[in-house]
Amino acid sequence: MQAQLFPGLKQSVIRCGADRTEVYLPLLHGKNIVLVANPTSRVGKVHLLDTLIHSDISVKRVFAPEHGFRGEGEAGAKIQDNLDPVTGIPVVSLYGNHKKPTPEDLKGIDLVVFDIQDVGVRFYTYISTLHLVMEACASAKIPVMVLDRPNPNGFYTDGPIWDPAFKSFVGMHPVPVVHGMTIGEYAGMINGEHWLEGGLQCELSVIRSTGYDHQTEYILPVKPSPNLPNQTSVYLYPTLCFFEGSVVSIGRGTSFPFQVYGHPDMAGDFSFTPKSIPGVSLHPFHENKECHGKDLRLNGISEISQKPELKLEWIIDAYKKLNSTSSFFIGYFDTLAGTDQLRIQIGKGLSPEEIRLTWEPGLKKYRDMRSKYLLYPGN
Repeated sequence: MQAQLFPGLKQSVIRCGADRTEVYLPLLHGKNIVLVANPTSRVGKVHLLDTLIHSDISVKRVFAPEHGFRGEGEAGAKIQDNLDPVTGIPVVSLYGNHKKPTPEDLKGIDLVVFDIQDVGVRFYTYISTLHLVMEACASAKIPVMVLDRPNPNGFYTDGPIWDPAFKSFVGMHPVPVVHGMTIGEYAGMINGEHWLEGGLQCELSVIRSTGYDHQTEYILPVKPSPNLPNQTSVYLYPTLCFFEGSVVSIGRGTSFPFQVYGHPDMAGDFSFTPKSIPGVSLHPFHENKECHGKDLRLNGISEISQKPELKLEWIIDAYKKLNSTSSFFIGYFDTLAGTDQLRIQIGKGLSPEEIRLTWEPGLKKYRDMRSKYLLYPGN
């Protein structure tokens, strides 16, 4: 068991779905499999693909999401189809212009196995990949098995509810920014709420994690993407990612991305200079310029633990320090928020408390819906 990082959460010995090979391997024998996976897809310290091959499971191809199968791509980078260098199995990229499996991709396949570590945030693209895989499989009448993993941010729900006018790959469903569900629970909600195209439902099974509930801390053993290098970044990501839609840097191009925020013209007692880091941030925002702002590595988590929620105070702080009007925001902010209302509210000078009050009706409705699909006890 790893040392506790987030005060107030329980500790437990957790077995992820992928670790429970005794449950799902017998269900895979004799079937032609597609594996949807990335570097987080591990059985202990061994990649799931290697485990399946060693267990004589017929894996015909791999579908890789954003960042690639072995983690070779930075955020937003185009990942090419190729062969896995370890096993020689074809790897099909589900990113760029080919986000949804085609009928040809699924030809001759009996079952799709999905195993990717999510971080519980609407704009983290793995749940969008999940949706499109389920949609393709529903059309082809191919079952999907999700090997579930805990949600490290699964102990709260918060944020504005997505507006369909802002549909994109970082927002496909009417959920808040922090949705509070594991990937297996989320798959059940996609199915149950008929969010797949045409109201289709796919044949879905979930191999649950054990030892986990929504008040249990889960420290990720493998970084979920290149710019979330540690647990601190995972906890701060739900709030700091909003800055990606502003003129403010969140530390891409440093050794501490998503753990700080700053700008060359902003006052602050902390400074950092983004640099190009191959494979992580080739062209970081404000590259080679000294940014001033706030270091959240020491106190950011404690601020969230006192009251688990998005820290609008940080965004409003930066907005005020830059004396900004509309120039503070760039177009991506509304896409991330899933609405234009948050940008408008900040511009009008609303306080965090006033903004939160506008979220409450949508959050209550969402939490009622979410409760139908929870596989684990908790909030």
